[in-house]
Amino acid sequence: MPAKPTVQSVSKDFEKVRAALNSQNPNLNLIKSHVSQLKVSLVGLALQNSQIEADQSFQILKRSLSELGAELSIKMGDIAAFERYMAQLEPFYFDSRLGLDESKAMYPLIGLDLLRMLSDNLIADFHTVLERIDLGQIQNNPFIVHPVKLEQALMEGSYKKVWQARSEVPTPEYLFFMDILMSTIRNEVASCVEKSYVNLPFDDAKSVLFFSSMDELLRFAQEHKWSVSPSEKRITFKTEAEDARMFQGENIMKQTLSYAQELERIV
Repeated sequence: MPAKPTVQSVSKDFEKVRAALNSQNPNLNLIKSHVSQLKVSLVGLALQNSQIEADQSFQILKRSLSELGAELSIKMGDIAAFERYMAQLEPFYFDSRLGLDESKAMYPLIGLDLLRMLSDNLIADFHTVLERIDLGQIQNNPFIVHPVKLEQALMEGSYKKVWQARSEVPTPEYLFFMDILMSTIRNEVASCVEKSYVNLPFDDAKSVLFFSSMDELLRFAQEHKWSVSPSEKRITFKTEAEDARMFQGENIMKQTLSYAQELERIV
């Protein structure tokens, strides 16, 4: 019979999975499977011993596994899973009754969660989390300062500051939600640009839409069905006036056809 798992044996398995995630080319799907197995092992430990929940080493292992799952979710681009792991981590981060030492991953992950809220326009949730964080951390911790400054820039409508903040992320994982946020901003700016300009030179459009390369701009233009002139290096937008003229033209054609049909009946 295989030996029953212990906190120590599950901890060793956890460290192997942690090392795999931190490797140069991690197999994310395999790691996800191992994380699921570790969760089952933790449930087994709790079933074996009803008193184990009072064991700090067990609680630290539970917290560490949820943190690993949250990091894995970001690498896999699974926002729903990341949100679930952050919900599991909430009591570990904000309930002092557990008596655990602060985790090194706490503020990087909270900062990521704040970015998730900004990217999904969950401003009320953003401020609810901030209210639970020590003021000193809000003012000085780079993982929290970054999303706080970002939210201020969004409230000011200073999209240029948001774009600049992309190059100031405290850890590369923050780029995942930064890119989602920038995509939302670009679509808002694009909607305004279409109403404000008939056309723009490539360089101006690239600048106003916060693109780093011309290829990104041209793909974006294609997605929005804008007219691109490589010879003139200019993008032309379909304006509301053009839409109105097209609509009027269609109505005139329909009316003309209707008159013609009426004349045929009379003749």
